[in-house]
Amino acid sequence: MYNWKESITTYTVQTTGKMFSQLKRLCVTALAAGAVTLAAGSAAYADENELTTVYYVYMDHEYIGTVSDKNLIEEKVKRQLESLESEYSDLDATLKSQVSYIPEQVFASKANTDDEETAEKINTSIAVKAEASAIVLDGEQVAYLPDEKQAEEVLEQLKLSYVSESDLRAIEVSAAANEPLPALEEDQTRVVDVSFTENVDVSPETIAPAQLMTVKEAVTLLKKGSLEDEKYAVKEGDVLGSIAGAYDLTTNQLLELNPELKEDSILNIGQQLNVTVLKPFVDVIVQKEAFSKESIAYENEVIEDSSMFKGDTKVKQEGKEGSRHVTYAITEQNGKQTAKEAVSEEIITEPVKHIVVKGTKVIPSRGDGSFVWPASGGYVSSKLGYRWGKLHKGIDIARPSNRTIKASDNGIVVSAGWDGGYGNKIIIDHQNGYRTVYAHLDSMSVSSGQTVQKGSAIGVMGSTGHSTGVHLHFELYKNGSLQDPLNYVR
Repeated sequence: MYNWKESITTYTVQTTGKMFSQLKRLCVTALAAGAVTLAAGSAAYADENELTTVYYVYMDHEYIGTVSDKNLIEEKVKRQLESLESEYSDLDATLKSQVSYIPEQVFASKANTDDEETAEKINTSIAVKAEASAIVLDGEQVAYLPDEKQAEEVLEQLKLSYVSESDLRAIEVSAAANEPLPALEEDQTRVVDVSFTENVDVSPETIAPAQLMTVKEAVTLLKKGSLEDEKYAVKEGDVLGSIAGAYDLTTNQLLELNPELKEDSILNIGQQLNVTVLKPFVDVIVQKEAFSKESIAYENEVIEDSSMFKGDTKVKQEGKEGSRHVTYAITEQNGKQTAKEAVSEEIITEPVKHIVVKGTKVIPSRGDGSFVWPASGGYVSSKLGYRWGKLHKGIDIARPSNRTIKASDNGIVVSAGWDGGYGNKIIIDHQNGYRTVYAHLDSMSVSSGQTVQKGSAIGVMGSTGHSTGVHLHFELYKNGSLQDPLNYVR
């Protein structure tokens, strides 16, 4: 038994198109040469009737098996290479494998080989690596593209998800020119920068072809954190809130993932809902600036006036809005505004304050027991007493200088409305045992529950109800008993 010097066939070839064919020829030639060399060595040392040569096959220093027929391995590898050439013809692929043979002469009866199994192991062990460009986020490789151009396109498409192409090009032109941007026009907004939250780089890498992505797939992965959406099939009893809670979502987030739904949508059993929790690998930050004309709200000021009755108000000065030009710095993250700050402003017109005067003088609801004449002048046309067969309960006042009727003392209006023969009638309770009645009014300017002050206007003299002419019928009561008003009024 003899040991032979180790024979090594190595192939490491960059492959695309014709290069792949060169690899195939090189690999076959190397295997054939090894067979010739080893066969010659065998004849020099032993009688082939007694001894035979076997080959211990290693790939990348790992034992694969023992063979006696290297032609079989050569044919298997040839077919595998043809298959790989067809599969990866459009890739910049690298086939890297190191096949080593350690020959040994053994007695024919002792030879223990497994040619077919070893050939299959070699075929399945041949490693194909693709040259790729990796997108690296903060030092971590997250996506692989066939070349640097496509990797850069992924990053550009990611930005274009949140800004227009014209905005992106304008930023690039501005950066290249390194000059100040022109002033914004009124109501104009522009993008001034687009960036990523993570440090982004593109680096060369050698990977398994299955790891390669298309531009569209890579953009989806970076934006969503996964390529596949997780789905949930609606079950009996499900509502949006319970489904959202099961996946750590809010109801609003679930609705955003399923735009066809509304908060009051009816769910159907078996309906598929997207419940993918978005976890972007990288966020896109868009910086904008906006220039606009805005109104400035005026201030409101209230001045108290003790000479005016409480509850009365009057406008001393009408308020007017001002205006200003303001420039905002706006930040958006993945299309959602996260900050808006005014960085400069110019006042165009100052606002004018709105000033209101409010009365604070309190009207006492209790009278002092002294009564003023309830009309503006005039004379008593009829006194208290019996008249036309029945009691005339008050006095009639006619021919005033004007027809304004006044409260005879402080008090609270008990009623103000129509009362049959009295026509429009007002009753005032003076909160001290006295009440006064005012009848036949043409109109009334007070209402039930209102506090009135002695001498304040409460209505207009008229001739409503059972009346023969314009006059005021005036009655006065003390603790419910009818009194002659002429004994009280001054």
